[in-house]
Order: sequence, then C-alpha cells, then structure tokens
Amino acid sequence: QVQLVESGGGSVQAGGSLRLSCEASGYTSSIRYMGWFRQAAGKEREGVAVVNTGGGRTYYADSVKGRFTVSQDNAKNTVYLQMSSLKPEDTAMYSCAADTKIFLSSLRADEYKYWGQGTQVTVSP
Repeated sequence: QVQLVESGGGSVQAGGSLRLSCEASGYTSSIRYMGWFRQAAGKEREGVAVVNTGGGRTYYADSVKGRFTVSQDNAKNTVYLQMSSLKPEDTAMYSCAADTKIFLSSLRADEYKYWGQGTQVTVSP
C-alpha cells in the first residue's frame, strides 16, 4: 500500500514559478513510476510529467516541455514538479500518482493505482 500527499499549490501571476511536492509513504520501494497529472475545470485529466523511479527517465506533456521539470529525491520518497513560465492555461488541480508496474504508458492516468488528494494551481493573466 502506498499513500501520496501533495503540497505547494497556490496562486501566481502569469510568468511566475511554483514548485509542487509529492511525498510517498507506505511500501515506497514498490513504486516504479511517479508523477503529476492535472485536471482543469470542464476538462479531462491529463498527464503532465512523470519519472521512472528506477532509471530516472522522465516523460512530459508537449504543453509543458521546456517549462516544467520533474525530479525525485529517493531519500525523502518525494517527487517534485518545478513549474516555470506559468500560463493561465496551466490552471488546474494537480494530482500526484504512482504505480508499481515495471512497464506502463507513463502519461495515461488510467495506468496508475495510487493517487494523492490534489493541490490547486491558479495562474492569473
């Protein structure tokens, strides 16, 4: 069993930066993929950025490449999402997700078993 808790959301102006954190607890050694998804009002949930915890490979949605960076601190069982050059279109509820599978489609939400409660990010024009 794995539990995930996100933090770091808030309100910022366009062009600003924000860093989200996701701390995992429980059987954390079983996690193979961990990362971030978001859902804007009236929109479907989409994958944002994911890291393969064993190999360190990262995966990004095209809309955030060059602006967002996902990273991990294995000692703290934590994954971060550094968000820069934020745009109003980035406004959404951001949720952390993790899974134990060795292979998966990294940006597909339905691949993930464990989810955090979400943290709101609001970017004003």
